[in-house]
Amino acid sequence: MSRLEQQLWASADILRGKMDASEYKNYLLGLVFYKYLSDLELRAVYEEANGKPDEYPSRDIQFAELTEWYSDDAEELKNTMRRKLGYFIEPQYLFYMLRNKASQYEFQIDDLQTAFIELSRQGENFISLFDDVDLNSTKLGSHAQQKSTTIMEVIKTLDEIDLFGHEGDVIGDAYEYLIAQFAAGAGKKAGEFYTPQAVSKIISEIVSIGQEKLAPFHIYDPTMGSGSLMLNIRQFLSNPEKVYFHGQELNTTTYNLARMNLILHNVDREQMRLNNGDTLDADWPTDEPFLFNAVVMNPPYSANWSASEKFLSDPRFERYGKLAPKSKADFAFLLHGYYHLKDSGTMGIVLPHGVLFRGAAEGVIRRVLLEMGAIEAVIGLPTNIFYGTSIPTVVLILKKNRVSRDVLFIDASKDYEKQKNQNTLRQRDILKIVDTYKKRESIFKYAHLANFDEIVANDYNLNIPRYVDTFEEEEQIDIVALGREMADINLQIKKKETDFLALLDELAVTDETKEIIEATKRMFM
Repeated sequence: MSRLEQQLWASADILRGKMDASEYKNYLLGLVFYKYLSDLELRAVYEEANGKPDEYPSRDIQFAELTEWYSDDAEELKNTMRRKLGYFIEPQYLFYMLRNKASQYEFQIDDLQTAFIELSRQGENFISLFDDVDLNSTKLGSHAQQKSTTIMEVIKTLDEIDLFGHEGDVIGDAYEYLIAQFAAGAGKKAGEFYTPQAVSKIISEIVSIGQEKLAPFHIYDPTMGSGSLMLNIRQFLSNPEKVYFHGQELNTTTYNLARMNLILHNVDREQMRLNNGDTLDADWPTDEPFLFNAVVMNPPYSANWSASEKFLSDPRFERYGKLAPKSKADFAFLLHGYYHLKDSGTMGIVLPHGVLFRGAAEGVIRRVLLEMGAIEAVIGLPTNIFYGTSIPTVVLILKKNRVSRDVLFIDASKDYEKQKNQNTLRQRDILKIVDTYKKRESIFKYAHLANFDEIVANDYNLNIPRYVDTFEEEEQIDIVALGREMADINLQIKKKETDFLALLDELAVTDETKEIIEATKRMFM
């Protein structure tokens, strides 16, 4: 664990005993986000006044620069920062000032509440963003002073973290680390907001193949969670600054988390279009653009949905003749995502293994997709790599207008590293999957390229063991050699017994030892 990660996780200790992970993540992630915006403003003001330095001075000096400009011409400073950052936090509400008040034990929880309200009024990106940071919760304390003390200690601890003092995408990495840690502690609730980085990388790299130089690049996640699945695409594109992120999320708390996450990853507000809504109940987006270069998804597994007959005339589902069952919306999510894929695009979706072989309506939908050539690859993942569920999962890769209807099957279920609570895909496991996908060739006991006739012969069942034989025969036992070995061992035991009895005969016999020696001899007769 890096120094940064240690500092981040230690800051959670104050709240960990008061509430579970699904609750305290809202406080800690919200405060980390607010600290980032505050510290970024201090640096931006210093840059405007002095140019970008090789090394930034202390925040004391940065704050002094800000207050001097604010005293001289507050309106000019506000307008400059709003053009540069899209917001302006008043000096008294900066995290720096809240920390100073906390150090002097003058902090009151109303100070933070007012700071959140003021920022929420500064444009669409910040509306309702801190609604889930419940500063009135009795879990923080039974009265206002106790609540103030709790949050004061959190602020003091978080302020020790230098979000800008490390190489790489520290802010993004720190945020992803915190999300992962909360996911580990949140159990089943974790699936609402986090896809493990290894799985995100596999999907991101695959859907970018052949599209690396596209600019602008539009990616869509209809069940975006924290947005982490979309964000990985940038590392595989030639123009990462020209990626446009489109995402929808039903859970309001998780939707706000995604908004914070994208801002923390330096996504410009003009390049994100996020919506808080039900992906299946009403199609979104319906205005341009509504087709995308890449669609990525990790929807809730086998979720309930209405499956109303009205959806049979919905353009997302009508061509398949059947709807996903009410108790298993897996194919409903898949068809929604596929509908929004460009003809030249690629889609990657994580689903439970049941979609490969379940019959009835799902079997009909799967058959239509295969007859269209929509399913390009089936990648079986190890068990227990997702937070909150140990079930094995599969990544389906889909495309439109393919010439062939073959399907590449990859069984990656045995390639992982076992850790304390979760299994994890190593870098070499990720590279093996992606390399196999690119080569699109059969590999003994790992991958198989099945033609359409083979799939038809299997009655459109895509269960991976039907195509990739990973069975290991047990080593043949040589009965004759085993018998000889056992006979030899018995002879050796007999010799040892004889030697031992001879030693007993050589012992000096007394009245005290005679009975013991005789009893020992009887054991070997």
